[in-house]
Amino acid sequence: MNESQAGADFSRYILDRMRQLEERNLALREQKDRVEGEKRLIENQKLKFEREARKLRSELERLRVGPMIVGTIVDVLDENRVIVKSSTGPRFVVNLSQFIEEEIKPGAQVGLNQQSFAVMCVLPSPRDPAVFGMEIEEAPDVHFEQIGGLDSQISEIREIVELPLKRPDLFTAVGIEPPKGVLLHGPPGTGKTILAKAVAQSTEASFLRVVGSEFVQKYIGEGARLVRELFELAKSKSPAIIFIDELDAIGARRMDGATSGDREVQRTLMQILAEMDGFDARGEVKLIAATNRLDMLDPALLRPGRFDRVIEIPMPTREAREAILKIHTSGMNLDPGVCRGQDTAQREGHGQRA
Repeated sequence: MNESQAGADFSRYILDRMRQLEERNLALREQKDRVEGEKRLIENQKLKFEREARKLRSELERLRVGPMIVGTIVDVLDENRVIVKSSTGPRFVVNLSQFIEEEIKPGAQVGLNQQSFAVMCVLPSPRDPAVFGMEIEEAPDVHFEQIGGLDSQISEIREIVELPLKRPDLFTAVGIEPPKGVLLHGPPGTGKTILAKAVAQSTEASFLRVVGSEFVQKYIGEGARLVRELFELAKSKSPAIIFIDELDAIGARRMDGATSGDREVQRTLMQILAEMDGFDARGEVKLIAATNRLDMLDPALLRPGRFDRVIEIPMPTREAREAILKIHTSGMNLDPGVCRGQDTAQREGHGQRA
């Protein structure tokens, strides 16, 4: 009896011990899983910190490299060598870095290594802040319906500017070149600027407005450079319409015996003529200019292939003034005693802005 009871007690002891060991084993397994999870987390953090360290070391090495010299590509000899002109003056035949992925073209601005003058990177083309400061509107919010008394001028400018931008295939089919430029002339305030904006809106073109006097600069060559950059900006935002107001400020008739200031204005004028000769008449950049003094303009501006069309914007007649007043008062509550005809009669000599 004592032996059987002792055997039963021993069996219970063994079972209890096994249960305790299993529970302990389960706890250790759970602890092992937690430790492995923490280990993986720490390893991921380690990899992250190693990447950060490599990035910081790379940035430190980049900052240790001396400044580069700004140069301009003169000619491309082959895949590995180019001729560059450094900002210090001389020209060199140098190697290209194997890490440059951009296509190298003559005229591109590049960064040169100070020791070897090797081309290390391609720099963005610089533009004068004055060019970006010009009035740029993406499709101006001006419609032809907002212009009164200029029906024939609207029809003509739409044919000259809008049609080539919207339907260039018509000119290709006929085999004729559309006009490159349009010159609007007339007294101040007659609607020259608003007419140009309306054309830009109807063609969904960017509108770049510049006053001619902005091209008159202090230093030699600055005005011509602004003209070049203006046309480059227009090409990058095409379809685009360039509107030069007060063209007579830089387009006045050239005369002998000019001063140094006059000669600089003439250089700017010649750059405008060169740009007009250089861009495609069937392209997506159109030039509109305005002046109050047509008689002062240089004849070179008006020859075929430049400002082919000249449109007069006259002071509005009485009927035109009445149409203008009707447009601008269409959303107003007018007193019954207001007589548009009498009011327009009193506004003789006033234009679109009156």
